[in-house]
Amino acid sequence: MGFFSLTQELAIDLGTANTLIIYNGKVVVDEPSIVALDAHSGKLIAVGSEAQKMHEKTNPGIRTIRPLRNGVIADFNATELMLRGLIKKVKTKGSLFAPSLRMVICIPSGSTNVEIRAVRDSAEHAGGREVYMIYEPMAAALGAGMDVEAPEGHMVIDIGGGTSEIACISLGGIVCSKSINVAGDVFTSDIQNYMRQQHGIRVGERTAAKIKHHIGAALPDLEEEPEDFEITAPDILTALPKTVKLSYSEIAYTLEHSISQLDNALMEVLQSMPAELYSDVVANGIYLTGGGALIKGLDQRLSKKTGIPVHIADDPLRAIVRGTGTALKNINRFSFLMR
Repeated sequence: MGFFSLTQELAIDLGTANTLIIYNGKVVVDEPSIVALDAHSGKLIAVGSEAQKMHEKTNPGIRTIRPLRNGVIADFNATELMLRGLIKKVKTKGSLFAPSLRMVICIPSGSTNVEIRAVRDSAEHAGGREVYMIYEPMAAALGAGMDVEAPEGHMVIDIGGGTSEIACISLGGIVCSKSINVAGDVFTSDIQNYMRQQHGIRVGERTAAKIKHHIGAALPDLEEEPEDFEITAPDILTALPKTVKLSYSEIAYTLEHSISQLDNALMEVLQSMPAELYSDVVANGIYLTGGGALIKGLDQRLSKKTGIPVHIADDPLRAIVRGTGTALKNINRFSFLMR
């Protein structure tokens, strides 16, 4: 009967910037969280990487939409279409009919019941028969290899596209946490504003993201200095092409205000942490996950700020989806973590 029916188990990191899906223990989908729709009919044209190529380059007949903002669903219909399109990219064999989908999806720890319901509804409309939720900090901790069930404190900071999640975890629960809307998208916006104000040029979201990836830094003085990054963009006043060479020190200055908010949020969580767990965190260190963990010098900055060792998790971009996959694989063991 397995030939006629199949339960397909998917672990999904439904992120503001990227969506990742694990199937059979492997990351089979790693695509930007974006869709391209027909502006008149609303029909899906492209999803993921193909839609990303169209972003900020479309004609009036095509709209590109990033359906998640600040870690939550901003466009319900586009989210459903995106999930359907990405799930179709998961290749399955051995079934004559569409498989029954069991999903575990990670959500920000600060999600309201309404936001959680929106994610669940989108997943169910995209074909999910059993839909479970796990909080992002817990998934990040599992993905970083922490023993979340142990009677000791572990601390994780996940810096995604829309939100940064800071949490202390012990005995399978989140003891104290804070979620702030300062993350990758804000860093990208900071760079766009800086280029306009300081250099008088217009850069799009994709170009600003490239600058962030190449020379994004949290400290103006690094031991290993990245090479300067050169871009050509239109002058705001003349519309003529203008070439600018950027250094990582400039970008560190640009991101200072936003990263200082991350500093403050981290200190708030440390101040609210029970003393016994605090000593565990000092011994175990703080782990960084998410794309923001790759901002150069961020681990050094946070370590200097707190006096606590800060480590970057292995493959931080996929830590959350790995943790979500671990929860899915051991769904009975970790059922108490699910929503």
